[in-house]
Amino acid sequence: MFKKSVLLLALAGVSLTTLAAELRVMTHSSFSLPKERIAEFEKQSGAKLAIIKGGDAGEMLNKLILTRANPVADVVYGIDNTLIGKANAAGVLEPTSSKVGRNVAVASLPGAVAIDYGYVTLNIDKAWFANSKLPLPATLDDLAKPAYKGLLVVENPATSSPGLAFLLATIAGKGEEGAFQWWGKLRDNGLKVAKGWSEAYYTDFTRNGGARPIVVSYATSPAAEVFYSKEKLAESPTANLALKGGVFMQVEGVARVKGGLQPQLAQQFVDFLRGEAVQKELQTSMWMYPAVAGVALAPVFKHAAQPASFSNPDLKAMQHKTAAWVSRWTRLVIKNAP
Repeated sequence: MFKKSVLLLALAGVSLTTLAAELRVMTHSSFSLPKERIAEFEKQSGAKLAIIKGGDAGEMLNKLILTRANPVADVVYGIDNTLIGKANAAGVLEPTSSKVGRNVAVASLPGAVAIDYGYVTLNIDKAWFANSKLPLPATLDDLAKPAYKGLLVVENPATSSPGLAFLLATIAGKGEEGAFQWWGKLRDNGLKVAKGWSEAYYTDFTRNGGARPIVVSYATSPAAEVFYSKEKLAESPTANLALKGGVFMQVEGVARVKGGLQPQLAQQFVDFLRGEAVQKELQTSMWMYPAVAGVALAPVFKHAAQPASFSNPDLKAMQHKTAAWVSRWTRLVIKNAP
């Protein structure tokens, strides 16, 4: 009977591939996996992947919220611990778990499955500091001193994920009032604010021809410098500056979208992202650490030492207070208002 059906389809000019189910995967704009890995999932599942880039993670979540009555995706990757509370409150996610792999010790991501994690922290240009003879700042408060005037560039937390993460770290590390007093001192000490990470790192950072030798970036950025260098480097030209109150642990996850058309395929994709092959490759495609315990780190990650500690507000505080914190930061730093 099956052979007869195949013959009828062939005679009708319909190939079996056109009947393959489609799994709609919404991701943030930084999602990147090798084409071979995506092809592997399609072969295993018999489904066609439709990758929908939703912009920045916050923009992506807003699209899910606006379309929740008629979901535009079946599964979403890239909602992190700064956004998971908002996603759960909006009811756009189906509580998701996976039996594949055991988590390393990462921050909580309730209702979603952790795929990778990383740290937003300060990066420094090693050559600049060596040439200037200026000692590295030992605390966040040092950055507000005259010796470090005009040396720091940060991303705007209203438009940038690392910018938001760094703001949250300072609030967790210094307390809300202490943090905003510190930000006011930074503003008066020549702080530069960039719209996003690319502008801060590739335009303002001295490593790339800018005037600022300290930039808010990622703990994996020094490893990426080595990986992408045209010349073979024994060590990275940049380094992490993991100051107390200046490090945020970001955890990214995947979850099924409530009301999605392909719940079983969505779960299959969740488990696929937890597999060892993906957990290895995301390290040098998305520059994050693998969330599954026991996965070997890429050799270049020897240049991406993980900070010994980090400062994260609790999830409820991030859910309920982040918008107000960003608004206050904007008034203080950008508009120079009390």
